[in-house]
Amino acid sequence: MTPAGIRVTQTASGVRLDVRVIPRASRSTLDGVREGRLVLRVTAPPVDSAANEAVVRLLADALQVPKSAIAIVGGATGRSKTVELRGQAAAAISSTLERLLSDVKR
Repeated sequence: MTPAGIRVTQTASGVRLDVRVIPRASRSTLDGVREGRLVLRVTAPPVDSAANEAVVRLLADALQVPKSAIAIVGGATGRSKTVELRGQAAAAISSTLERLLSDVKR
């Protein structure tokens, strides 16, 4: 876990991250941590994979990784998801999340 309490796991292919998605939000943003999961608010509705696509876009922009490196590997139809960031290092992702979440807390 990162110091902020997010579960970030190094795997053979990259990093896995647990997220909690809140669809139909007024804006897409990182919104802190809840029960070890990064909370993501996305404007897209949970219909026809729109929210999943919004999650990928939001994480790619926030973490500055290519969208093609991000895959939802668990919970595709639920609000609690596991996301894999291929080719990334846990230390780098944890550091970036810490920086981004410190901005959210302000």
